[in-house]
Amino acid sequence: MEIKKVGVLGCGLMGSGIAQTAAQAGYETVVREVEQKFLDKGLAGIDKSLAKFVEKGRMQASDKDACMGRLKGTTSLDELADCDVVIEAIIENAPLKKETYAALDKIVKPSAIFASNTSSLTITELSMATARPKQFVGLHFFNPVPLMKLVEVVRTILTSDESFDAAFAFAKSLGKEAVSCRDNSGFIVNRLLVPYILDAIRAYEEGVGSIEDIDKAMVLGCGYPMGPFTLLDFVGLDTTYYITDVMYAEYQEKRFASPPLLRKMVLAGRFGRKTGAGFYDYAGEKPVPFDRKG
Repeated sequence: MEIKKVGVLGCGLMGSGIAQTAAQAGYETVVREVEQKFLDKGLAGIDKSLAKFVEKGRMQASDKDACMGRLKGTTSLDELADCDVVIEAIIENAPLKKETYAALDKIVKPSAIFASNTSSLTITELSMATARPKQFVGLHFFNPVPLMKLVEVVRTILTSDESFDAAFAFAKSLGKEAVSCRDNSGFIVNRLLVPYILDAIRAYEEGVGSIEDIDKAMVLGCGYPMGPFTLLDFVGLDTTYYITDVMYAEYQEKRFASPPLLRKMVLAGRFGRKTGAGFYDYAGEKPVPFDRKG
């Protein structure tokens, strides 16, 4: 099963990164958004990202132009009809994803592979919205996609060997390191990472250490690139809260349950960097730890 043309659903942070990476790897790529304004924003972000590569000497200007030439934006699902693989990177909402897959299944050629970039939902659940569960896999990329090397390639109990092998080879062709994992909520990384993050919040709630000291301890003591609270603000507290709901529903284990403070922060609209405030405030030149008052 040869992959020549790539379709991407969603041109947000993850979708645009996946589309950029596929185009950089030489694939003709079509990225679809629901509205033109979202598409324009995503494509502008890709152009800006590639421009940074040129500025840093990691890419020639001619290669940037060629990459953008391989990218096509659309608001129509019909434009994905002849893609060999379609990677979905839309909002983490199971009903919406399944609705989109059901519509796409009637449009895209029968031989194509469907893949989801979901970080928490099970691939099996999503695949059942289509008539091609044997050609359905997970391709979980990490943010920022053009820079992060890992892709989790997820197979369900129904995924065919041919489809899995093709998806695994495709991930490697993007210049990524691929790992194989079973279809469990959270896969490998989030299954291990989420309990760690939630335990950091509990440690703070219990007075084990301050936000700043817990972050510093994990960076200096474990060699992590950033502490758990800095990471939470980067990922988004709202996103993490949603993931914990999905994972707790599947596993029914306390380690996946959201601590009260995370829920309060989300209710208060402190989602992290994207809102300017999370466990740190980002209004000034340097992030300032948030002092909890209740």
